[in-house]
Amino acid sequence: MSINFKQRAALILHILKWLLLAGGIAMLAGSASALFLYSLDWVTATHADNPWLIWLLPFAGFAVGWIYLHYGRSVEAGNNLILDEIHETRRTIPLRMAPMVLGATLVSHLFGASVGREGTAVQMGGALADQFTGIFRLSPEDRRIVLMAGIAAGFASVFGTPLGAAVFGLEMLATGRLRYEAMLPCLVAAVLADKVALWWGVQHDYFSVGLLPELSLWSVLVMVLAGAIFGLVARLFAEATHALGGLMRRRVHYAPLRPFLGGLLIAVAASLIAADRYLGLGLPVIRESFETPLSWSDPLGKLLFTVVSLGSGFKGGEVTPLFFIGATLGNVLAPLFDMPFAFLAAVGFVAVFAGAANTPLASTLMAMELFGPGMGIFAAIACVVSYLFSGHAGIYSSQRVGDAKQHGAPEGLRLGEIGAYRRALRERQREQDDKQRT
Repeated sequence: MSINFKQRAALILHILKWLLLAGGIAMLAGSASALFLYSLDWVTATHADNPWLIWLLPFAGFAVGWIYLHYGRSVEAGNNLILDEIHETRRTIPLRMAPMVLGATLVSHLFGASVGREGTAVQMGGALADQFTGIFRLSPEDRRIVLMAGIAAGFASVFGTPLGAAVFGLEMLATGRLRYEAMLPCLVAAVLADKVALWWGVQHDYFSVGLLPELSLWSVLVMVLAGAIFGLVARLFAEATHALGGLMRRRVHYAPLRPFLGGLLIAVAASLIAADRYLGLGLPVIRESFETPLSWSDPLGKLLFTVVSLGSGFKGGEVTPLFFIGATLGNVLAPLFDMPFAFLAAVGFVAVFAGAANTPLASTLMAMELFGPGMGIFAAIACVVSYLFSGHAGIYSSQRVGDAKQHGAPEGLRLGEIGAYRRALRERQREQDDKQRT
């Protein structure tokens, strides 16, 4: 009885500790996200009223690149820095990450770069949460959980999907793995951060899907086929973004020139083809994808503009552009599969994100929160298939391989290192073949 009492007391203290920590994280992340979203609404409206601002995008990109070069090198890695610190705790994330990414993202949207908002919220949530490490002298293991809770809080307060955000904080660390010890803090932080943002008056975007198709052999087959397409597009997006970023780093050695050149290309392209619908978040086009048939140029245009924006160094995030690409791609695929376009737009909305972020469970929960519980089974099939077809690509290069989707990717390897690892294997195999021939 004495042992049971001690165990129960320890459990109660453990729960209270994480309720308090998660509550503090939620207050900070939810408030920061509210400030960010209000500011983002203002800069988006300002750009819409002044489309000529696109011609200042190269100079805005140069200015942000210069500031990060001189004052933000320690936080430039963004989401990948947070992931690395969760896996290999080294030093507290500098608090400067929060205001720097906030300002840089607002600049990106004010002048017309095609970027998202989740990266900003996650970085602010992670940086603010990590300040508790020093205040309470947390152990490395507790620090990992605090960072995961910060990720969940930032994501939830921006998108209004606390269940999906809580699982996202657990799922994004490694492919095919969940860290269950962080489930309570992530869930509490996500739910409370969403409530804090709502308390500040934030209004989230929700979409009407209408009638859902019957669950049948044909609808399941469509989810598999469409999921495969969404996964391949997710892989294309992730690999193209990383490839362009690598090319820019190799060819343009002065960092501020990279967003300058990318901004110049975006400004010229946007003026030549009247591509305003592909700039910024693109929320009006996402709404259109649930209301009216669209063109194949919409997912393609958003993919290209976002790859150039992110690959050249503009700050923001990938998730909302992935929602845009997925929703518009689902819309244009709907007639081919004889499905309602709003329904397949909703599936694409979450499935492309699932493949690009390697988070099928979080994406399925998001679908149920955004579109209703009836979407669960359809979204789950499409998200899992998309996750498998995206391979070991991903928008977060510091994400680790947990349970490999396929052979040739050892556990613990960063996604960004898989290419070099496979090249080394091929080179070693060639050397062995040469030795055998001689």
